[in-house]
Amino acid sequence: MYDNKRNERFSMDKVAWFTEGGWTGKIPRNHPGMRNDSAWMCVLDATHYPIWNIHEVQEKYDLGIVTLPKNNIDKLSQYPLIESLRKCCDKIAYMQEGPHWYFQDFPLDQQIWHFNTLTEMDWLYVHNASDQKYYEGLVGKECRLMPTLMIEDLTKDLPTVERSNVMMGGNFCSWYGGFDSYMVAQNFECPIYVPTMGRKIENEEHMENLNHLPYMNWLQWITKLNEFKYGIHLMRTHAAGTFALNCAYLGIPCIGYEGLDTQEICHSECTIELGNIVQAKQIAEKLRKDEEFYLYCSNKAKEKYKTFYHEEKFNITI
Repeated sequence: MYDNKRNERFSMDKVAWFTEGGWTGKIPRNHPGMRNDSAWMCVLDATHYPIWNIHEVQEKYDLGIVTLPKNNIDKLSQYPLIESLRKCCDKIAYMQEGPHWYFQDFPLDQQIWHFNTLTEMDWLYVHNASDQKYYEGLVGKECRLMPTLMIEDLTKDLPTVERSNVMMGGNFCSWYGGFDSYMVAQNFECPIYVPTMGRKIENEEHMENLNHLPYMNWLQWITKLNEFKYGIHLMRTHAAGTFALNCAYLGIPCIGYEGLDTQEICHSECTIELGNIVQAKQIAEKLRKDEEFYLYCSNKAKEKYKTFYHEEKFNITI
């Protein structure tokens, strides 16, 4: 439905996207692993290349978008990244990956390399309004919001089920804030579930009333999330906000922190200031006890998703 409108919405026809992924090609709309980054590439009709193979690209592109990895920075800093990008792309842009501060855990020389690399870009794509202010101040480059995105082709016919239980957005580590989410989730007085992610720590499975889902692809995840009544993600690490958006799409009220666009826009009644566990517990109890409030939050989340994040609204400047 949207493929034939692609050139009407975006100013550059040929887009290449470079990440640490080891594959080359385009992402079809029926891809079951349609995570946020895959959805971006799909709707932009971008061709993906491994970041290590940029110097081998023979095609010429209007725009090259690069997602810098969080690992192998020492190796990447020795690679002629900017030179290789300029040879095959008329314009080049950085795509934020994770929170804007993550690079400050690198050794100092790699922090400087990261900063210098951003200054060589024509512009930057970022996740949230707060990230826009950060990068514009830090780098002095134009920053454009890349809204979090879902491709709905494979999720339009999810079964209608009687929802129950609460889903946490992440595991027990500071990155995801799983401990805080777990403590608040108990106020729903129902079984608590959490996905198994790369930062899952030892002994999480021994926490009382906590159930871990197995690793899933994106389609399996959305299908499973559809069975849940509540969402909670007290994650201090602000990035793309896919959990809040997935919940909004399904009409699942999600408790989360301010500073994340998808949370603030889609779940305003369930958004709290950083660290306000008291308020988070109050909202959880209200969602559990007040059906009218629950339905209001559920319907508002779906409405905000359609208004701000539906694919038809995805019209970034590229």
